[in-house]
Amino acid sequence: MATLLRGAPVTAAITQGVAGRAAALEARGITPRLAIIRVGERPDDLAYERGVLSRAGKTGVAVDRVVLPESCSQAELLDKVRAASANEGIHGILLFRPLPAQLSEEEAAAAIAPEKDVDCLTDASLAHVLTGAGMGFAPCTAEAVVRLLDHYEVPLAGADVTVVGRSLVIGRPVSLMLQRKNATVCMCHTKTRDLAAHTRAADVVVVACGHARAIGLEHLDAGQVVVDVGINWDEAAGKLVGDVDFDAACELVGAITPVPGGVGSITTAVLMDHIVASAERAAAREG
Repeated sequence: MATLLRGAPVTAAITQGVAGRAAALEARGITPRLAIIRVGERPDDLAYERGVLSRAGKTGVAVDRVVLPESCSQAELLDKVRAASANEGIHGILLFRPLPAQLSEEEAAAAIAPEKDVDCLTDASLAHVLTGAGMGFAPCTAEAVVRLLDHYEVPLAGADVTVVGRSLVIGRPVSLMLQRKNATVCMCHTKTRDLAAHTRAADVVVVACGHARAIGLEHLDAGQVVVDVGINWDEAAGKLVGDVDFDAACELVGAITPVPGGVGSITTAVLMDHIVASAERAAAREG
């Protein structure tokens, strides 16, 4: 039976560290502050917002919520993003996506001040992920994968890692971040020829392809570490499932993240870390 790589211990460790740093800033009269900009009332947005508010309450991060109607115009959205970017008391901006069809995500993201881009929406943050230098932050979920592997002391230097998924949110950035850990990374996707051959050959498999149970027993090998970033609603089973067939994988692999209770639970803690880091950078600039 595989060892479960639960997110809760990782989240607790990050939260404790962030809370201490936030308290040190508060002692200097600086409150780390996040602006959430949400358009409409999407259930998944509301669920994530609740998670962010809960985690913020445990770390000393203040949160301003900016809520716009689903029918809002591009100009109205840009006004709110630019106002948050110009506000010196705000250290991080979280723009919920996807936006309604009449709105341009690209234009809205470009209006975020790069130093306040705590979830990698701007070109500056993407450049930071690519080079490891400059301002900006990695996507919170991609960083959560790396934090989890580090917490459980999974050897990455020299390891063969296969990443299934190529999105800018997880697949591509996590591939780059794992390369900086000296892993040898093979980035695949659902169109990869003989995907199973690539995943079976890996020491670590990170799956973020967005399809329920897309990775089954035929894709895996004994002793592997499997990180399942997917989260899908299985109507027939009436529960959330990952991109990996968890029940089958548990009988073969060495370690695996549960869904829910794995990577997803770490994401909001990483977000808080980014906000506090942004506040620390702002304090350093001010002297």
